Amino acid sequence: MLFLVLLALLSISTCHAHKETTIHELRIAFNQNRLNSRQLVEFYLGEINKLNLIFKGVLEVNPDALYEANRADRERAANVPRSLVGLHGIPVLLKDNIPTKDKLNTTSGSFALLGSIVPRDAGIVSKLRKSGAIILGKATLSEWSNFRSLSAPSGWSPRGGQGKNPFVLSATPCGSSSGPAISVAANMAAVSIGTETDGSILCPASFNSVVGIKPTVGLTSRAGVIPVSPSLDTIGPICRTVSDAVYVLETIVGFDYNDRDATKKASQYIPYGGYTQFLKADGLKGKRIGVVRNPFFVFSNGSNLHQVFENHLQTLRCILLKS
Repeated sequence: MLFLVLLALLSISTCHAHKETTIHELRIAFNQNRLNSRQLVEFYLGEINKLNLIFKGVLEVNPDALYEANRADRERAANVPRSLVGLHGIPVLLKDNIPTKDKLNTTSGSFALLGSIVPRDAGIVSKLRKSGAIILGKATLSEWSNFRSLSAPSGWSPRGGQGKNPFVLSATPCGSSSGPAISVAANMAAVSIGTETDGSILCPASFNSVVGIKPTVGLTSRAGVIPVSPSLDTIGPICRTVSDAVYVLETIVGFDYNDRDATKKASQYIPYGGYTQFLKADGLKGKRIGVVRNPFFVFSNGSNLHQVFENHLQTLRCILLKS
């Protein structure tokens, strides 16, 4: 767990300021008229066009993404209340087992479901649309959430091909929410959402040096999501920073009639005022982090993941010294 948390924190420092920003920074740019949602969507579509042939993190883009961006810009210009907060106007990439009632497919990476029609948006997609978030597209995954085969490689599906870890192309991106983690790590999406039954958010987040939150089962609605286990499945954010993950989590939690038994019970534990109130810019001040290197960082295949980690660890030391 320490390793997962540490890599999550490291991701805060790895961004390039001219390209990667947080949701908070995007909202400031919106409010100051330095950026609009259409420009933001166009940027990510451009990055997908340039990078996805290599990394294979995005399965398909939403043909209506620019239309949704234009609507968000109109709402912001009209000072619609929801346009002032949260994920309004922010592009979100969804794992391909999360259904959307639009022009996008929902296939869990399999050709077997290509062209199928879902009855409605998933519960968490309804919450995203209500907040004004833009559905950018669907992310790749390990086919059938890594339950197609015990021997299939993580991050592979017939529709998406083999997803690649942006930091070390020869290393596994881990699964099954590989595409969401790959895409935010490579800056092909602002934020993303994955699902987990057993490690499918935490593992890709750690291997791709981003932030994943696995919510308590029922805290986020599973309604409509292609299932694996009713007692274990959960839906959560995969983002570049802790703050972004918290903004996304706050948007998608809560009661859903179509998953009423689980969400009614879990929603009692959502803190009054939400989760963003607990974000602290100086949260690392005075903290000491221990790293267990042996045997966790002994690689028999000559992988250079160890050096990547050490480089990130040095960056984290600088952050701690400044805080």
